[in-house]
Amino acid sequence: MSALFPALAAAPAGPPGPAASAGQVPSADPVASAGPVASAGGGRAALWCGADALTYDELAAAAGALVPRLRDAGRVAVWATPTARTAVAVVAALLAGVPAVPVNPRTGARELAHIVGDSAPGLVLAGAEDDLPPGLADLDRIDVDVRARGPLAVEPESAESAALIVYTSGTTGPPKGVVLSRRAIAASLDALEEAWAWTADDVLVHALPLFHVHGLILGVLGPLRRGGSVRHLGTFSVRGVAEALGEGGGTMLFGVPTMYHRLADALDEDPALVRALRGARLLVSGSAALPVRDHERIAAATGRQVVERYGMTETLMLTSVRVGAGPRPGSVGPPLRGMELRLVEEDGTEIGKDDGETVGEIQVRGPNLFTEYLNRPDATAAAFDGDWFRTGDMAVRDPDGSVRIVGRKATDLIKSGGYKIGAGEIENALLDHPAVREAAVTGEPDPDLGERIVAWVVPADTERPPAAEELAGHVAALLASHKRPRVVRFLPALPRNDMGKVLKKALPGSDRG
Repeated sequence: MSALFPALAAAPAGPPGPAASAGQVPSADPVASAGPVASAGGGRAALWCGADALTYDELAAAAGALVPRLRDAGRVAVWATPTARTAVAVVAALLAGVPAVPVNPRTGARELAHIVGDSAPGLVLAGAEDDLPPGLADLDRIDVDVRARGPLAVEPESAESAALIVYTSGTTGPPKGVVLSRRAIAASLDALEEAWAWTADDVLVHALPLFHVHGLILGVLGPLRRGGSVRHLGTFSVRGVAEALGEGGGTMLFGVPTMYHRLADALDEDPALVRALRGARLLVSGSAALPVRDHERIAAATGRQVVERYGMTETLMLTSVRVGAGPRPGSVGPPLRGMELRLVEEDGTEIGKDDGETVGEIQVRGPNLFTEYLNRPDATAAAFDGDWFRTGDMAVRDPDGSVRIVGRKATDLIKSGGYKIGAGEIENALLDHPAVREAAVTGEPDPDLGERIVAWVVPADTERPPAAEELAGHVAALLASHKRPRVVRFLPALPRNDMGKVLKKALPGSDRG
């Protein structure tokens, strides 16, 4: 644990003083105590979430109180609500050398039964007031108390030992348990330290779910590894972001495109939000592509560029636009330090040119990669081409090495009229039309073209949608005629998951996974 989080190892070995009471601000203000942890000591602010606020002393002691109760559990499930309890539970599991399995509280009964049966946790960690569903309720339970106090005890660790088992979304079958080692987590977070100039001075603001890589590993373990602070909003709101970045002293914001879209919509009427975003040094968007129009609206109002990055549960972070790189809408940047990335044809042949046009599947290798799919040696083997991990994502690579994602191989690569077309660039083109609020693009069988391009559009004005011919012409003018939608279907909203990604398999009549 000390190797992953030096700031916690610097906290006192014995029980510290009284815990912060509900609603009380920690003893160290993140702005006032912006120096390194080594000089600020364990009293520096570590985590805010709702009414709970913990310094490094208090976080280490609250987690330390749990450690002796976890060591013989084998694995522990964590009921991953957006609370300080989740952070304390995961930190405690890492201190104890026990893999943690974050569980989405919105998981359905069948999927939850699969996760519990597959990971076989010996305990479940939750809040005293949490009403656990069948399956988890049958396990031995420990209620996490963020005000508990115990001595910090660090278990011997191996870089290759499992730290987290994070389950995939299960879009192509039952969710798979992705085993992430301490090595993978450390390598990914340290590469982001370099790319984003991330330091102990930073106060990260976000409202991301804590059962996912983005919110938990980047959004909680990332600040703790750097020795900085995190303000989790509990639930996303424009006002919450403005207050946490403004009065709360936030320097960084993590979000998904849906969140940034709502922020962009509010900028014209909210000068406090404009000031707050302008005062942040880094805005990061991930989990899906941020439309170019939202990039431009935020930059025009605040002078700040939103940085996009790319990663997966199995790989953690792979690429990112660097701090200070300038405007790069549509790009997820070059590979991070230590990561190798290549594009390959369908037959596995490597694409040897970075021309910004040739589409290929992304394959990667490096220290960020997961160890295995739990209990699935067949799936683990199938996921690799030698030592290269097959991401299933399609992209083009620019001459400077930057990557632009065009979509998933299974859902977003459309083969039409002899062309390989990525859905993502067509979606961005549609979103550039003022009458389009949301857009998704799929392909469907066509006797002449092989597949025809279908656009699913949420109009800005539902009572006066734009003409299909107008949208097709708009795309053809921006991209190329063969990339224009042949069919346009209007919807009141697009189906999305908890991270804001469009669920294309849930589109009416869609047969693409």
